[in-house]
Amino acid sequence: MRRVFLFCGHYGSGKTNLAVNLACRLKEQGGDVAIADLDIVNPYFRTVDSRDALTERGIDVYGLPFANTNVDLPSLPSEIYGLVQTHRKLAVMDIGGDERGVLALGRFAPYILEENDYEMYFVVNFYRPLTRTPEEALAVFREITEATPLRFTGIVNNSNLGAETTAADVEATVSEAAALADLTGLPLVYTSYSAALSPAPAVPSPMPLRLQKKLF
Repeated sequence: MRRVFLFCGHYGSGKTNLAVNLACRLKEQGGDVAIADLDIVNPYFRTVDSRDALTERGIDVYGLPFANTNVDLPSLPSEIYGLVQTHRKLAVMDIGGDERGVLALGRFAPYILEENDYEMYFVVNFYRPLTRTPEEALAVFREITEATPLRFTGIVNNSNLGAETTAADVEATVSEAAALADLTGLPLVYTSYSAALSPAPAVPSPMPLRLQKKLF
């Protein structure tokens, strides 16, 4: 298992919920876990919004003090530098959307590359504007790739319609996810969906999620 897990994707793709769920899963498996919120662009959900609940589970939470503002990026908490430099904890990192969103990640890329013990997942929701087709998603994928020296290692299909999502909605995006995997040459690591769905969708590499608002 890798030590560092990075979630990147377009705005509203569901990166934060995935990061929170993975951090909780790693903790339940006995890991010493920290989660870092590096989203500098107005996100729909923020990891730090679940700080108290995550902390109660023994998960360290690091966030940017100016997240959800228009401040560029003058400084970053020393705890986040320690997270990537000391190699002591399993690190889950929620990265902002598109090429501007990976700006904060650039500060840590040299340390992550030097250790070379990371997974970087491209999260896609085919029901969101600008990523409705594999080709549109590929354009976002390339924008992020050009903005960071880190390279994606897998695709996460997190397609959903919020609370209205059905198993059929998730299943309907299987072909799009497979096409995106082919276009990028990367494996489809997860197909995520709400654990509350019944029956569960029949999809490749299933990853049931506890939705953030319901989880806490």
